[in-house]
Amino acid sequence: MLRPASRLPLALKVLFTAFLAVMVPVYWYNYGPSNFLYFCDISLLLCLISVWTEKALPASMAAVGILLPQVLWCADFVGELLGVRLLGMTSYMFDENRSLFLRGLSFFHGWLPFLLVYLVRRLGYDRRALWAWTGVAWGLCLVAYFLLPPAGAIMPDPKIPVNINYVFGFDDVAPQTWLPAPVYLVCWMLALLVVAYLPTHFVLRRWSARRAYKGLTSELAMIRVS
Repeated sequence: MLRPASRLPLALKVLFTAFLAVMVPVYWYNYGPSNFLYFCDISLLLCLISVWTEKALPASMAAVGILLPQVLWCADFVGELLGVRLLGMTSYMFDENRSLFLRGLSFFHGWLPFLLVYLVRRLGYDRRALWAWTGVAWGLCLVAYFLLPPAGAIMPDPKIPVNINYVFGFDDVAPQTWLPAPVYLVCWMLALLVVAYLPTHFVLRRWSARRAYKGLTSELAMIRVS
């Protein structure tokens, strides 16, 4: 029996795996294991699963979760580059106490959205991704809130992350004070769903449906011609 042709090029699989083979130990050494509880790092691992299994669900989950936040990361980085502070989420990219190599690895935030769009285009969009990712993201928020260092915590190594996934506010130096912390956490989790995940889900679902329709009409046209 003939094996089905791969929908993803081998070069992509090898290069992406090689990047993670470098990034994971470097991040683990410099930032500690808790760093891998950030949404973006979880998304990288989901991409790795999709790249090798060619299953749509992991990549779809990552796309729902971080396409919009990564756009904000890029905008914040450009703002910092121009001397305009937006959210401060990329301030670490200008921290001279971190090596250029370490900071350079974080540029995956810039190309990961393009990879995710490519994966969804090639593998399709799995509509289960919305609630699958939401469950993962909310679980990560609860872990970060109850078990990991809050904003303003003094760590023995300043590179160790605090306020993971912004569960204490957007400022890592001090927690937000305009809402009680538990209320803010609930509002943040709901905002992620309503502002980021739902719109991305609807756009990807419609885009995928249109691509599927075009593919079907093309196949029907070819059948008629033959």
